[in-house]
Amino acid sequence: MDYAASFFEGRGSQWNYNSLKNFNAISTAVQHHLQRVYMTLAATVLLSAVGVYIHTLWNIGGIITSLLFIGASTWLAVTPSTAENENKRLQLLGAAALCEGASLGTLVGQVLQFNPSIVMFAFLGSTAIFACFTGAALLAKRREYLFLGGILSSVISMMLMMQFGSMFVGRGAFMFNVELYLGLAVFVGYVLFDTQMIIERASLGDYDYIKHTLDLFMDFVAIFVRILVIMTKNANERERKDRERRRRRD
Repeated sequence: MDYAASFFEGRGSQWNYNSLKNFNAISTAVQHHLQRVYMTLAATVLLSAVGVYIHTLWNIGGIITSLLFIGASTWLAVTPSTAENENKRLQLLGAAALCEGASLGTLVGQVLQFNPSIVMFAFLGSTAIFACFTGAALLAKRREYLFLGGILSSVISMMLMMQFGSMFVGRGAFMFNVELYLGLAVFVGYVLFDTQMIIERASLGDYDYIKHTLDLFMDFVAIFVRILVIMTKNANERERKDRERRRRRD
C-alpha cells in the first residue's frame, strides 16, 4: 500500500489524519525498535550539545577530538551487539557524541559571536528537516528509497574528488556553494535511505539500536553543519549589502 498516496482522500484535497498513524507495514517489534532508536538519538544529540558547551569552557575541540570521535565510532562498530556489551557500547556512543560536539565547538562558537540566533534557528531547521524526511521514509512504501544508496555513495565519491582537486587548483565561491548545497541534499537523502535501511535490518532481526542511532546521528550533524554555514553565509552577505547601502547614502 502506498502510504504517501493515502495522505489524501476524494479529489486529493481532504487531509486524512489517520494516515499519519498508519504503520501497518511496520511490525510492532520494529516500531518499538524505532522508538528506542529515536529516544537514544535525542539523548545523543543532547550529549553533543554538552560537548559544544565544554568546548566553549575549555577550548578542547579540534583534531584530537575529531580523531577520538572516529576512534569511539570504530570501536563501537566492531564491538559485538550483545546484552553484555550494551552498556559499553552506550558509553562509546556517548563518548563519540561528546567528541563530535567538541569538534563542532569552534564553528558554533564563531557563529555565536557573530549572531547567537543563527545557531538556534539552524538547530530548529535541521530538526524540522530531519523529522520531515524521516517521516517520509516511515510512511513511504518499504524499500522505496533503498535505491538511493548507490547514488548517494557515488555523489559522495565525486565530492571527495572535487575536494582533492581543489587542493591543487583552488576552490572558488562557486565550487564552495556546490559542495555546500550538494552536500546538504546528499545527507537529506541519507536520512531517507538510512531510515528505511534501519526498518529493513530490524525486520530481519537486527535490533542494534545503538549502531542505528549512530548512523542517524551522523546524518543529523552533517545537515546541521551545512545549514549553520548556509545561514551564516547568507547573514554575512546581507550585512555586507546593508553596509554598502549605508555607505552610498552617506
